[in-house]
Amino acid sequence: MAKKALIFSLVYYPNFIGGAEVAVKEITDRIDPDDFEFHMITLRTGKKLLRKEKIGNVMVHRIGFASASGPLFALNKYLFPFTAALCAGRLYKTEHFDFTWSIMANFSGFAALFFKLLHMNVPFVLTLQEGDPIEYILKKTRCVSGLFKMIFTHADHVQTISNYLAQFAVSMGTPREPVVIPNGVNVDAFSHIVPDPDIALIEKEIGKKQGDVFLVTASRLVTKNAVGDIIDSLAFLPPHVKLLVMGVGELEKQLKAKAKKIPPPESGERVVFKGYVAHKDMPAYLQASDIFIRPSISEGFGNSFIEAMAAGLPVIATPVGGIVDFLKDKQT
Repeated sequence: MAKKALIFSLVYYPNFIGGAEVAVKEITDRIDPDDFEFHMITLRTGKKLLRKEKIGNVMVHRIGFASASGPLFALNKYLFPFTAALCAGRLYKTEHFDFTWSIMANFSGFAALFFKLLHMNVPFVLTLQEGDPIEYILKKTRCVSGLFKMIFTHADHVQTISNYLAQFAVSMGTPREPVVIPNGVNVDAFSHIVPDPDIALIEKEIGKKQGDVFLVTASRLVTKNAVGDIIDSLAFLPPHVKLLVMGVGELEKQLKAKAKKIPPPESGERVVFKGYVAHKDMPAYLQASDIFIRPSISEGFGNSFIEAMAAGLPVIATPVGGIVDFLKDKQT
C-alpha cells in the first residue's frame, strides 16, 4: 500500500512557478504513485482554479480567497497557517497521512507546525528552499521568533538544497543534522538543441541582430535578484550588448523606467522585457541568448543558474548563498 504524504506549499502550479514549485513537481512526478500518494494544501490564486484537482502525481487542495495579488492575497498568506492546519486536520480523518512535508519555513512551515502540535505521532519533514537573505527572514519573523524557531526544532527531518541553508537550519536549533539534497535540472529538456528556425523566430521577436550579444536573466523582478544592477551596467558596455529579461514582479515598472534612461541612441532598445515565460519555453529563449547573468544579493540555491548551464550558456553570478555549491569560477 502506498504511503501518504501531505505537502504544505503556500503557492503552486499553474499560477506560481518558481524554483521550489518546479522542484516539488519534478520530485513527485518521478516517484512511483504505487509507492507514495501525494496531497497538497495550497492557496487558491485565481477564480478559474478548481478547489481540488490532480496535477501530476499530486492531489491539490486549494484554500482561501481566489486572489493572486493585492490585499486579498496578503490576507490569504497570513491566514494560511491556520486555515491550512484546519484543512489538514479534516483531511487527516480520512487520509491518515504517514508524514507531512513543508516546502520552506514560511507560512507553510507554520501550518505544518500547528498540525504537528495536534498530531505529534505524524512525522514532519521540512525542506528549506528559501532564497531571501537570512537576515531578512529573521527580521520578518521577529514578532513570532519563538514560534518560527519551533518549525525547526519540531521537524523530524530537515532537508535543504544547499550548505548555506543547512547552516541556517543548524543555527535555528534543528535537533538532527540537515540532509543537503540540491535541486536538479531536467537536463534533457534544457540541453535539447532547439531547431534553427525556432531560434530565428525568437531572435526576431527580441530584436536580436547580427553581431548582438544578448545577456539573459530569468527571475522574479524583486530586490534580491538585482536586475536593476544589470540594466545599470549596460551604460558601461558597448551598444551591441543587450539584455533579455524573463520574469515578472513588483519592480517591473521601476526597472522599465530605468531601462529608458540608458544613454542615447540606444534608449529603451537595449533591454527587452519578455514578461512571464512558461518553464517549458525557457530552453529556446536561453539558447537564443549568449550569456546568463543574475547578480543576486541572496540565493538559497538558484535553479535558473543550473538551467542556463544545462542549456550551454556561460553564467555570471555573485558568490552568495547556495550558488557557491555548484558554480566555481572558470571551472563550471
